[in-house]
Amino acid sequence: MTDKRFHLAWFMNFTPDEWREPFTQGGGYPWDGQFYVEMAQTLERACFDYIMIEDKLMVPETFGGNRDYSITAAMVAPKHDPAPLAVAMGMATKHLGVIATMSTLGYPPFLLARLCSTIDSLTRGRFGWNVVTSAEDLAAQNFGLDVLPPREERYAMADEYMEVVNKLFDSWEPDAMVLDRDKGIYADPKKVHTIDHKGKYFKVRGPLNTVPSPQGRPVFVQAGASPRGRDFAAKHADSIISVANGVEGMKEFRNDIRARAEKLGRNPNDIKILFCITPTLGETEEEAHAKYTRTTTSDHFVNDILAQISAITEVDFARFALDEPLPEKLTTNGESGTLDKFQQWGSDKTLRELASASGGGLVSSLELIGTPDQVADKMGAAMAEVGGDGFLLTNPVMRVSRRYLVEVADGLVPALQKRGLVRTEYRHQLLRDNLREF
Repeated sequence: MTDKRFHLAWFMNFTPDEWREPFTQGGGYPWDGQFYVEMAQTLERACFDYIMIEDKLMVPETFGGNRDYSITAAMVAPKHDPAPLAVAMGMATKHLGVIATMSTLGYPPFLLARLCSTIDSLTRGRFGWNVVTSAEDLAAQNFGLDVLPPREERYAMADEYMEVVNKLFDSWEPDAMVLDRDKGIYADPKKVHTIDHKGKYFKVRGPLNTVPSPQGRPVFVQAGASPRGRDFAAKHADSIISVANGVEGMKEFRNDIRARAEKLGRNPNDIKILFCITPTLGETEEEAHAKYTRTTTSDHFVNDILAQISAITEVDFARFALDEPLPEKLTTNGESGTLDKFQQWGSDKTLRELASASGGGLVSSLELIGTPDQVADKMGAAMAEVGGDGFLLTNPVMRVSRRYLVEVADGLVPALQKRGLVRTEYRHQLLRDNLREF
């Protein structure tokens, strides 16, 4: 019998909560991390596979040509470092995976590999790295560059980067640790090796100066949308996050990734593809639709979405009329896949409608509005047709409220569990093993 269960994860930011809304955790001051630690504990209670913390390495200045809106509305900035928060979350939980976004632009390979190894040990094998290259010139300017390299070169650099960090993770053989007290041998030096990497972009001697972590290397997460990005994800990722256009788009993406993985000699079942969704839940269907309309038509929502999409695509959407279609097809050296999903060229939707309907191309692969039971049925039917592997929950601007967490953890998840669609307990210690369980 085929296992019909699928995986659940959550995508969030170490930013203010839903600070403008009635149900907030404390008015936008989550900087001690306690709100997000409690969030992780809630998701563990609901048996989620992992929580992923997004990151950016700059204060946006694209929307409106300055940083005013980003700071006024707390959009993308302020944003604190995800790695320490991942540790705090991991230390406060026992089973939930914790994923930190870290850019190949911002970390030398040795430093990143050492950090990943350390956090994986601290969390007893539940850490993951969301691999990004950064797609903003403003971020590049914080690291001594004027502009980012072209996208193809960024991927070439990232491929070599992955080669280096994997060599570093393997620089200690799995049985290098001896801990023989009688002989006074802590580790066998014959099983610890330099890597002596000398490539086009990186030169690293090694070995790593941390012991092998429980997983050997962290779980790799990636979000490749373009053909080049899909190749990169199919080669390296344990889990891929994606926004697709409905069930057919989800099926096409999953089948394409699996085919690419097979060509690379990987078992496609080792890659879990999670599709972004933002369920809107109510006690009745009418209540859920009213909530959805109220949220997505507000001026705050539309401007927040446009500010966010401007930041990650480096296209200033403030220069276009809100109630008219985009006058031209837009291109970027930033996140091109996200831009293409957002603009839906040829649809004749106004910019306001694009922002309202798609949530900036970051929100939902599937419209899910209704009671927990209705949404659970839709999720189950969609995943059965797609073939797997699961969903990544978020909200339009990746802000969180306790109310929404409770709606999901105590409303939607029990409805999914009742249908046998998601796990009711964790069976493994390591994150990678939980992902590969079904």
